[in-house]
Amino acid sequence: MDLTQGSAKEKNDRAKKMMLWFGMVSLLMGFAGWTSAYIVSSTREDWASDVALPQAFLYSTLVIIISSLTYMLAKKAVKDGQSKKATLLLWVTLVLGVAFVSIQFVGFSQMVAQGYYFTGPTSSIKMSYVFLIAMVHIVHVIAGMISLIIVLYKQTKGRYTPKEYLGLALGATFWHFLDLLWVYLVLFMTFVK
Repeated sequence: MDLTQGSAKEKNDRAKKMMLWFGMVSLLMGFAGWTSAYIVSSTREDWASDVALPQAFLYSTLVIIISSLTYMLAKKAVKDGQSKKATLLLWVTLVLGVAFVSIQFVGFSQMVAQGYYFTGPTSSIKMSYVFLIAMVHIVHVIAGMISLIIVLYKQTKGRYTPKEYLGLALGATFWHFLDLLWVYLVLFMTFVK
């Protein structure tokens, strides 16, 4: 396919999709670097291999998976011309996103209650990585929530139709990416002791 062909709108749409994919690949590379450093550091003598992830992280994983489902259903509702249903599902997705971030902070509190801090004399290198990886992911979820708020605003203004919903589709793609990334990170940090 010749990328120079098509209308200005088609070219603009392709450019938006490519920018999203470039952004997601660069995020993936960043997290790959941190998980690689986690693996290398796990060979240190002071690595706390017996410390488990906080229980709240498992609950937040369930919440973000459900939020991905509601975003997917919202996109389907737009494609089916069910605007009110799509708006409701986008609101539910946003509430679940806020719940995810809130539960993550409960997880941080659980780590602190166990005596682990991000830095300082009672920190461990393993838990410092857990704090770092989870916090950087939260920053990106907040970016996803800002994107979702923009999508929700445009949805309430009637900008998405069964034939024109690129912004919603891009927002959903980024949200699903963040979801899959978190599932990977939780599995990684659970099984790489």
